[in-house]
Amino acid sequence: MRTRKISVLTMTAVALGLALTACGNDGADSTPSSASSSSATATSTPPSDTAKGKSSGTPAKSDTKCTDQVDYAGDSRSNAEINSIGEDTGTCPPVQKSAADTKCTDQLDYAGDSRSNAEINSIGESTGSCPEPQKADEASGTPKDPDTECTDQVDYAGDSRSNAEINSIGEDTGTCPPVKQK
Repeated sequence: MRTRKISVLTMTAVALGLALTACGNDGADSTPSSASSSSATATSTPPSDTAKGKSSGTPAKSDTKCTDQVDYAGDSRSNAEINSIGEDTGTCPPVQKSAADTKCTDQLDYAGDSRSNAEINSIGESTGSCPEPQKADEASGTPKDPDTECTDQVDYAGDSRSNAEINSIGEDTGTCPPVKQK
């Protein structure tokens, strides 16, 4: 028990001594000692790139544009935008994945569209641009009876979609979709 008290007392005395030493000598000597200023300089660390607002990427070479250092093919940003980021941060930004690599159904809201996700995405892949979402309205389908499935309400013989897909569209939109012929 006595050892603990001495340890605590010793630690307290050391902490108090360090605290008083850090306070200085009440301004009597306005020039800091060279030992304390050099140790403060040696122990300080420069702020990280993220603290300075720099982005992670390739360090920009002076007098060379980022677009001349990194292949930005497929990046949707303009060369001017990419190069200004590099000039402002000192780091060339990472290449951004283009929207063309993302499925249309992940880019736009196709809720209520009578087409399947596969059909919408295949149109986007074949044409290179996503089709406009088609919203179901009063004229494009039959109002769904709340107690009846769409496949029990409308004859979908010859429709390429599954009954589950057709009924799901009806539940989601409140309108049974028009029959799609193959």
